[in-house]
Amino acid sequence: MSARDIAARVRAGETTAVSELENSLAAIAARNGELNVFLHVDDEGAYRAARRVDERISEGLDPGVLTGVPVALKDNLCQRGVPTTCSSRILEGWRPPYSATVVERLVGAGAVPVGKTNLDEFAMGSSTETSAFGPTRNPLDPSRVPGGSSGGSAAAVAAGMTPISLGSDTGGSIRQPAALCGLVGVKPTYGLVSRYGLIAFASSLDQIGPFAANVADAALVLEVIAGHDPMDSTSLPEASPRLLEHLDDGVAGRTVGLVRELLEGADPEIVAAVRRAADTLAGAGANVIEISIPELHLGLSAYYLIAPAEASSNLARYDGVRYGLRVEGEDVTATNELTRSAGFGDEVKRRIMLGTYALSAGYYDAYYGQALKVRTRMIEAFARAYGQCDLLLGATTPTVAFEIGAKAQDPMAMYLSDVFTIPTNLAGEAAISVPFGVGESGLPIGVQLLGPGRSEARLFAAAAVLEAS
Repeated sequence: MSARDIAARVRAGETTAVSELENSLAAIAARNGELNVFLHVDDEGAYRAARRVDERISEGLDPGVLTGVPVALKDNLCQRGVPTTCSSRILEGWRPPYSATVVERLVGAGAVPVGKTNLDEFAMGSSTETSAFGPTRNPLDPSRVPGGSSGGSAAAVAAGMTPISLGSDTGGSIRQPAALCGLVGVKPTYGLVSRYGLIAFASSLDQIGPFAANVADAALVLEVIAGHDPMDSTSLPEASPRLLEHLDDGVAGRTVGLVRELLEGADPEIVAAVRRAADTLAGAGANVIEISIPELHLGLSAYYLIAPAEASSNLARYDGVRYGLRVEGEDVTATNELTRSAGFGDEVKRRIMLGTYALSAGYYDAYYGQALKVRTRMIEAFARAYGQCDLLLGATTPTVAFEIGAKAQDPMAMYLSDVFTIPTNLAGEAAISVPFGVGESGLPIGVQLLGPGRSEARLFAAAAVLEAS
């Protein structure tokens, strides 16, 4: 059942929040051992939340638009009193004293958080294989990855454990796993959704967004979590957008740019699916034109300087003194070194070293400063594209889900998994991945719709057209 159907049935008294929670927990128990989706299932807290929802309904109150809907949370989102690890040993034993704004908004709308899902350590990865607690497997084919870094959140929905989940997207970490798991995944405009309570990877790139099995559920969740938050200084000073009422707007009269660079290097079956999507939009009344944005070729290089530089700064706080893992040394410096050596995995260490180098004296201007200039060029290039197009269309990923271990020892091959998603994060704009066809071994293909900042309503309308076909 969709999230909207569950909420409607609970509100109508046809089922209860506790019953829906029990269905979710049963689905988790059935496959979590095989798939490694949840790092922590908060049975006790979830039952409390579900009973509160049922009590409010018995009192004649309306708990909200997500009444009784179980939801999974990526384990880099703080939830008060619930273990939060970022899939890293360095946060061992840490329980946040507060909840992320998005978690509070979900609960305020009647949703029931059931637990925390696996991710690439500190969201650094594209396959959920860098987790300190083992890889998550794709529910559609357990020999393959679910994508990353939000692979656990994607797998939770794809496996039917919860109808919706939240992830974070720094370079494609919602859209890429959504594509590989056959889901709708949304990267909102930067600042549309509060980052308060999201444990930072790269603060100028991170955004929280939903996974769902259909476009309408994704729109509903985004409506709930979006909107200004005074606790986040980068939060846009405006209310949450109205998305559901625009789902039937269609694309008639819209100009959609099929972006050449968002197809280059993709498998033929991926390219064919994107071209079918273009034909579908044209058949629905859109004016589809082919365009080129050459600056997109610079995205991967700029990202892997900017993101590690910000990560180097953000992860400096993990020192073995204030919280999490502590490995005792002879003095403070030794304790810091031993703690970080033991607590961080190889990929996190790789990015910290790269970022520290890019920020160091003598190299800042040549690397980090240059990457910022490239980022500006990309923002300007997108602005030119949106001067002639309402939306852009391309592939979400170059391939369907690949086998576990296939790219784990080749960082560059892994980084290329996000080559089509990274540009949107650098520009701070909006994008959505929608399932559209199947490829190798019947695995899903995702196509990506991109729009300028605050264009979520038109993106969802176009996504609904693709979904309907």
